[in-house]
Amino acid sequence: MPKKTFYEQELERLYGDASKPNKHLTLVRQSKAFMEQYYAEQLELNDLAKAAFMSRFHYVRMFKQLYGLTPRNYLRDLRISNAKTLLKAGKSITDTCFEVGYESVTTFSTTFKKSTGYSPREFQEQYIDKK
Repeated sequence: MPKKTFYEQELERLYGDASKPNKHLTLVRQSKAFMEQYYAEQLELNDLAKAAFMSRFHYVRMFKQLYGLTPRNYLRDLRISNAKTLLKAGKSITDTCFEVGYESVTTFSTTFKKSTGYSPREFQEQYIDKK
């Protein structure tokens, strides 16, 4: 079981003894851990919600309540964070794109630039220049 964040602990405290919300919180935490392990796979929101025994709407709401981000944004940030590590290590942009779970270099580059303010190439060149 992944370590609980302060916010998760507070939500559990607020929910008290109500077993259903605690069960849902546990399932959402497990889905987050699943995303962290399998971020490079094609993960569908409907499948994550179904695995947590919730509707898509309820799952997104619970996830955002716990982590401050939607599952889609959390997965994006996770992928971009791992992409940064790979780019810093000198991995090619194309290899990085596919390794972190994107199916299109264009989509990866656009998402990376929106998230970091740099294109993958600019990010890599900036890091290499600082070495």
